[in-house]
Amino acid sequence: MSRHALVFGATGLIGRHLILALGQAGVRVSAANRSPESYRRLVRWLEEHGHGEAPADLRVDFETPSLVHGDAADVTEIYNCAGAYRFGMPAEEARRANVDSVRAIVAFAAGLPRLRRLVHVSGYRVGGQDPEPWSDERRRETYEALGAYEASKVESDAVLQATADRLGVPWSIVNPSSVIGDSVTGESDQQLGLAASVKEIWQGTMAALPGGATTFVPVVTVDHLARFMTLLPLDEGAERSAYWVLDDDTPPLPDLLARVAEHYQVRAPRTRIPVPLLKRLPRWLTKADPETLTFLSDDRYPTGPADAFAARHGLARPDVVTSVLRWADHLAAHRFGALPAGRRRFTVVGGVRTFELGEPDAPTVVLPGLPVNADTWAPAAAALGHARVVDLPGLGLSAGGRGDWPRWLAALVDETGARHLVGHSVGAAAALEAALARPDLVERLTFVSPFFLQARARLAARSALLSRWYLGRVRPESLAERLTGDVAYAGALESSVADLRRGRVAAEVARLLADVGREDRRADLRAGLRRYPGSVHVIVGADDPLTAEGRMLLDTLPRATVTVVPGAGHHPQLTHPDELAHALRVPSEDSPPVVPS
Repeated sequence: MSRHALVFGATGLIGRHLILALGQAGVRVSAANRSPESYRRLVRWLEEHGHGEAPADLRVDFETPSLVHGDAADVTEIYNCAGAYRFGMPAEEARRANVDSVRAIVAFAAGLPRLRRLVHVSGYRVGGQDPEPWSDERRRETYEALGAYEASKVESDAVLQATADRLGVPWSIVNPSSVIGDSVTGESDQQLGLAASVKEIWQGTMAALPGGATTFVPVVTVDHLARFMTLLPLDEGAERSAYWVLDDDTPPLPDLLARVAEHYQVRAPRTRIPVPLLKRLPRWLTKADPETLTFLSDDRYPTGPADAFAARHGLARPDVVTSVLRWADHLAAHRFGALPAGRRRFTVVGGVRTFELGEPDAPTVVLPGLPVNADTWAPAAAALGHARVVDLPGLGLSAGGRGDWPRWLAALVDETGARHLVGHSVGAAAALEAALARPDLVERLTFVSPFFLQARARLAARSALLSRWYLGRVRPESLAERLTGDVAYAGALESSVADLRRGRVAAEVARLLADVGREDRRADLRAGLRRYPGSVHVIVGADDPLTAEGRMLLDTLPRATVTVVPGAGHHPQLTHPDELAHALRVPSEDSPPVVPS
């Protein structure tokens, strides 16, 4: 019999990946959406992830008896991924989202003549409930003990079984653990739960590792869970069965977080705090919602049936540690949900963990300056097209430091196909070093605000100690005013400020600022530029001009051009991204200005 799946909660993390898995299995899919806008967002996401035919758009309204508006008569399987995953909800809100919705979906399923299975997503801490009806006293005690979210999931598990059995609806339940990103890409937009702890590791704000040697917070990748779910309607033995889908090889929580810290190349907390003590500490100190602490447990779960089911269908689990680290990379690259869209990733260049954004393997590579990061170049890079922006070692989101530059720059050119290097400020020095080392491979050099052809920095910038103190405490508004003269650009600098407060980034920036202020360093770079045989395009803001010496040097080079951006200063990528992108695309002939559109 041909399969037609109806997915509730289709726009959520599990729902989206489930539709991908169903599509790969050749199953026709309809998505129950609350609004046309949510459906359009779903279709865009599916298209971006290679899904072919868009699912049918059925409208769902939990306030109406019919529940679903649209043609669902031939639906053979329903997947309920709907519900609210949020801590701190009032009890009634949680019950409407997670209990009442289950009753409505089961009642709807009972009226479908071709239905083979209702697959319900429960949870590893709440599954396996007795389907007996709850008394008011039991409901009150459970919600007080567990909190509204977890209690509503416990109740919905029982309600699903009881209602489905009463109405004759064939069901299967999956009880997944903490759902992390895709096992290959790490992609996930879920920021609650374990992701919040990973964020603390990244930021260096975790005071102590939670739990002990047996604290078990298991994970499962979203793509493995989705594939598991698609197989359930095909297996008659899975009817009226519940499966705990999680990876028993997940390391104990402190060890798992320590592995993430090692991967991030940051220091993990040396102290461990036992769970009983953690539960007694005030919330203002732990910064954790009390509802999340119930997940810190030594409990193990009955995974045998799920493992046997997966083995029977040839479904292998991906390596858990590899998957966790890919997920951690995705979270950090997308700044833990602050920048959810765009092509952002970590790569390894010359042995250095490196962040880049834009098109992978694009030949045009932008090397940002100080004290900003790759994110400040994102609008200009998008307007330029077919380009990527890469944080230099020790800056932005990249690991390493100044000592890694020679090896890193060689690998950037030799291994990643960089052919047009765009260096901004200190990035101009890096671009020149790479071009001098491999003039046969670097075809073009573009310098944006090259410090060694401009006036020296103010005295304060030449003091590493003062700069480090300032950069470690600066606010976006202050930095925007200092760099552009206008606090309106504070929003574009929030990520740069966040980076400066992480690890040793501020110290690395301060050292480089002091280095670029040294006259011998500037003279060495000018001498290197004189030796470079290739074409050079220099872009400067009108308010941050070349020195007379710098202009004279460029006049002696047979293949050098200069573009001046009216109204711009040292950071045109912040103030004039479109004009800068135009200048990068079309090098000028002997310094005609770029006219703003």
